[in-house]
Amino acid sequence: MSGRIHARGAGVVLLLLASSIASAATPAGQLRLDPKDIAALSTQHAGAGTSGVAGIQTTRLSGDPAAAGPYTIALRVPAHTVIAAHTHRDDRSAVVVSGIWWFGYGPANTREHLKALGPGSFYTEPGGQAHFARTGDQAVVVYITGVGPTDTRYLDASNAPRP
Repeated sequence: MSGRIHARGAGVVLLLLASSIASAATPAGQLRLDPKDIAALSTQHAGAGTSGVAGIQTTRLSGDPAAAGPYTIALRVPAHTVIAAHTHRDDRSAVVVSGIWWFGYGPANTREHLKALGPGSFYTEPGGQAHFARTGDQAVVVYITGVGPTDTRYLDASNAPRP
């Protein structure tokens, strides 16, 4: 019996050693996340690079949108959410992961300027250019990439979410 325990213990040690060697051999900056890994990351309700609208959950996938350098965030936007026209200082690009994301450019969130973007859709948020969005009857997940530090400025300050 003690031989089995010893063998199991040695197997665990070898597994941990192999894992640490693999981690040490991975070049800095490499990151691979599957959906389970992403789901396990912590979320926040607002932060740099978000609209700050209540109910939206933000997950930092890489980098920090509040700091200098590249970043990617995942936004989980509940159904029936409206985001008023706003800008960001940095150029950003985005991919819709799930749901239908209604997205438009201009100074006001008007239906005639919205385009329905489904999963796999790509769009840009040029720095300083006003844009807006909304969701319909389903939640939406969007991945946004930019180079920080970023910010959010509402064209009409009365539309800015209040803490």
